[in-house]
Amino acid sequence: MLESLTLTNFKAFAHQELRLAPFTLLTGLNSSGKSSVLQALALLRQSNESGDLAPIGGSEAGLLLNEELVQLGTGQDVRYEFYDETGPHITLALRGDGSAVQWSAVYEQEADHLKLLPDKERESGAPAQQLPTLFGPGFQYLKADRVSPQVSYPRSHHAVSTRGFLGAQGEHTVNYLRAHQDDPVETSDLLGPAAASATLLGQTEAWMQRLCPGVSLEAADIHGTDTVRLSYRFGHGVDRSNRYRPTNVGFGLTYVLPIVVACLSAEPGTLILLENPEAHLHPQGQTWMAYLASAAAARGAQIIMETHSDHVLNGLRLRVKNGPLKTEQTAVHYFRRNGQTSEVVNPVIGPDGRLSDWPEGFFDEWENSLDQLLD
Repeated sequence: MLESLTLTNFKAFAHQELRLAPFTLLTGLNSSGKSSVLQALALLRQSNESGDLAPIGGSEAGLLLNEELVQLGTGQDVRYEFYDETGPHITLALRGDGSAVQWSAVYEQEADHLKLLPDKERESGAPAQQLPTLFGPGFQYLKADRVSPQVSYPRSHHAVSTRGFLGAQGEHTVNYLRAHQDDPVETSDLLGPAAASATLLGQTEAWMQRLCPGVSLEAADIHGTDTVRLSYRFGHGVDRSNRYRPTNVGFGLTYVLPIVVACLSAEPGTLILLENPEAHLHPQGQTWMAYLASAAAARGAQIIMETHSDHVLNGLRLRVKNGPLKTEQTAVHYFRRNGQTSEVVNPVIGPDGRLSDWPEGFFDEWENSLDQLLD
């Protein structure tokens, strides 16, 4: 498991260390640095996948700013404008999996491949291969701008079978579900009788029914093409509806499907990065997204989630109060701007689900509105 991430001269941060837990929640106002945390991890992942962190032959090691997971621009876009007193280099450091590794990249304003300082000049406790949580199989990163409801979705054996990857926008989710629908999945006591089937498809339907009662789904090939289709039905037995394509069903169902599949298919020791899983969901569904992510964390996956939803926060608090998570298995980071930089406050969820601190701006809009209504 990853235990901490330290950012130096990266985007909105001069220097910031963050504790990482089995379930880490990132929240705060817009443009306060939350997404930068996920982007830093995704940047390291894509640089490693491309071979840039440990290149073979005469190529130089570096951070690859623009690839499948993130497209960050050039050095000018990713370096903190008022760089740290230690110098202009951009440094990302990780501790976890029994290792402590640091990468320092030389700043070049127009470069989209930032060269890393030679090994002898940077602190490195272990090679990247010793951070399996980030660099091993099972990694998922689902952005806020996930794929919208479509008539068909791409079919890629390499993505879903070789890599087990849903796509940064969830574009491979339907094909992954088609290929792995009969895979066994540990059932959750949260679902009660709804968890009748222990397959990926059965569990996916059970969780989706928490969002839309009576819904079922099918992921199948489109004959003669390299695409797959998703369809929904509603009701049971003789009252069961015809099949509907995603474009004729509420936006939220398809938008949340990658989140559900990612959490259900997560193996122990894997890392799941989630941006705004609550998007397009009713408040009750937002709370259930926290329950689902908590269940994945309790099974041994590591979840790092960015959210603007107090329902997601409260869902996590309830899972600490009622189980299966303990307070030390959670980390809450509240990001806020302080002049030209970002700072982080760290409220702690106690065993009773209560928070140790409510800093100004931290999910206090309801109280502010209520004060005005009662004035």
